[in-house]
Amino acid sequence: MDHDEAIDVIALQLIRLGRIRERTNAQIAAASGGEIEAASYSIIFRLLYDGPMRSGALAELLYSDASTISRQAAALVKRGLIERRADPADGRASVLAVTDAGRELATALRQRRNAMLDNVLQHWSESERAELGQMMRRFVDDYEQARETILTLHPKDPAPEKPR
Repeated sequence: MDHDEAIDVIALQLIRLGRIRERTNAQIAAASGGEIEAASYSIIFRLLYDGPMRSGALAELLYSDASTISRQAAALVKRGLIERRADPADGRASVLAVTDAGRELATALRQRRNAMLDNVLQHWSESERAELGQMMRRFVDDYEQARETILTLHPKDPAPEKPR
């Protein structure tokens, strides 16, 4: 497989995975009554990982706009999964923090997610699973690092030179 063929395969598989995930998330949302968007769960996991923070900082970390995070956070607050607290650094502002109910939900979601991935990867060896994890981490890290360059590419710009 030459360079362009390999890039085409990667691009097509990313599109395919994105569509499969979108459809699966839509079906899960429909089955659960759609009370909370699947994307909102990333707020809970990010807050668990990084700790309480302002919604603007959360929006940056999640590559989302502030209005989207605000709407999703409001739904999570309403359900008692996160709460607003006074910002210890500035009492006039608030930070978002996960509640005990949010932690319980995150534990259940993690178990379901892991069971789903175990099902998908059931015929993969432990070393193949580990290699996939390492390669995905590397790909996402590199994608994130290249993001600013990607955003400045314009259809009229000449394509970057291929590595030799």
